[in-house]
Amino acid sequence: MQQDMYTVASNPVISDGKNSPLNVLFAGESQTKPYHRLGPKVYDFYLMHIVLEGKGIFICDEVKHELRAGHTFLIEPEQLISYESDGDTPWKYRWVAFHGTLSADLVATAGLTAEQQVVFTPDKRRAAALFRQIYDTFRRGGAASDMRAVGYLHLLLAEYKSALNTQNGNEIRTSQAEGDHLLQQVIHYLSTQYAHPVSIEQMAESLGYNRAYLSRLFKQRIGVSPVTFLLKLRIDKARRMLRERPELTIEQISASVGLQDALYFSKQFRRLHGQSPTAYRMAMRNLGD
Repeated sequence: MQQDMYTVASNPVISDGKNSPLNVLFAGESQTKPYHRLGPKVYDFYLMHIVLEGKGIFICDEVKHELRAGHTFLIEPEQLISYESDGDTPWKYRWVAFHGTLSADLVATAGLTAEQQVVFTPDKRRAAALFRQIYDTFRRGGAASDMRAVGYLHLLLAEYKSALNTQNGNEIRTSQAEGDHLLQQVIHYLSTQYAHPVSIEQMAESLGYNRAYLSRLFKQRIGVSPVTFLLKLRIDKARRMLRERPELTIEQISASVGLQDALYFSKQFRRLHGQSPTAYRMAMRNLGD
């Protein structure tokens, strides 16, 4: 006969509760007995389980899900649910509970919604290990155990985001959609890295594309090369700083937008806007008088 096993570890660090951005409450593991049932009931926190072995059913909003090893199911706060292990092969699962003001956004970003509360991961080892890491963190204790648990929870939800993208076919794109996605990646890369010495070669390598292909696609879609786009982006950032940061020198602004040569910056600024950075700053100041 299947033996019952239940072990749980709670967060040893006391937090502000639901008003904190994100707080992991407890984690555990259980080998259930046949027909072991919980609910119908509600929780006031998020509770996520991963099935390690065996099988069972999860009922939410009167929808019945038959689950087996590799399935994860998420219970949302105040949601009426029940779940029950199989009579012949009762499930063994791990769980983690959490809440906080950022919980809903984090769960949604991972792709877990009211319509998508069940995820299947054929290779469950990494997700299962992260559940266990949270449990072990609480067992070890320490002043930073709450932060470590939150870090593991982020990694865990990232696993499900990746799994859901694959299941939903989001990683199989048409050539048009692939190009659109690549353009978004390039624009995001340049928009976040403009203050540093950006190399188009390094960017192409980090995105996994040939530099010539990336530059050609970008120019076809956007109308300018990535190099020109980056320069215009830097000059636009500099224009805003010239208006809003009067205490900064031209050299400091130039360096702040990733152009270490202030003379080159001034030359390009004049070429694009017909006046020097100093003249532009004075003109903007006079408009405000």
